Amino acid sequence: MPAIVLLVLATLFWAGNYVVGERAVRVIDPLSLTWLRWLLAAIPLVLIAQLVERPDWRVVLRRWRILLLLGIVGAAGYPFLLYSALEHTSAVNASVINASNPAAIVVAAALLGQARTGWRAWAGVALGLLGVLLVLTQGDLSRLLTLSFNVGDLFMLAAVLAWTAYTLLGRTLGLPVLTATAIQVVLVVIVLAPFAVATGIELPQDGPTWWALLFIAALPSVGSYVCWNLAVARVSPSTAATSMNLVTVFVVAFAALLGQPPTLIQLIGGALVIGGVLLTTPVRRRPPEPAPVKG
Repeated sequence: MPAIVLLVLATLFWAGNYVVGERAVRVIDPLSLTWLRWLLAAIPLVLIAQLVERPDWRVVLRRWRILLLLGIVGAAGYPFLLYSALEHTSAVNASVINASNPAAIVVAAALLGQARTGWRAWAGVALGLLGVLLVLTQGDLSRLLTLSFNVGDLFMLAAVLAWTAYTLLGRTLGLPVLTATAIQVVLVVIVLAPFAVATGIELPQDGPTWWALLFIAALPSVGSYVCWNLAVARVSPSTAATSMNLVTVFVVAFAALLGQPPTLIQLIGGALVIGGVLLTTPVRRRPPEPAPVKG
């Protein structure tokens, strides 16, 4: 399957997580949804990792401490914060704020000395920040003076920070990606189990909610990770980063189909965020063409 098709499928499934998750959290609390999602996805991910990467599991398990940390921050922290956000804000708002993630990663990497940035990157960050602030304040930037924000949007900002930390921590892991993801998920299922039980696991109460949970477990949890990791090995980093903008595009399209068209402010904010990401994405310079040979 072409890499571009895999990238589109990965972002399409992740977009579905926002739209379906927004409805699932009306019945299932964020902790239960996060735990149940990975409980159902753990075994398929392990089997796929074995089939695709054929890892030496003993070598991988020696890194369990860093894998556990990554799992808590990424596999547990990010979706828990996302679902907490969706209890209070719309899927469109959450996806627009999440679109600032590539820019946040660039800034964090620069501050930690992991990357060098030029004027394009900082201009992109400023543009993306303006777009996020427009969405956070619903177009009224004077609300910044009163710090009056939707709590769901703040949860989504925390989710962006969690994924930024997860990305930077995982850069030097040096393990097969699907295998590392599978182990993280298994560890998260084990660690979250007592908390989920102690707080009372909320199971779906009707058919549509069961289908929502199964969708989240099968496509955003398994399908997206497999498609993404198979694709990124075959495309440039800038292509992969830019393709993440499709998540917001798909969420807006899904919301419109479900009778929730985006507001003008959401569209403007999303355009600014995506424009900022394009500026922060490194330009891939083409090698010079060889001089023609004179006959």
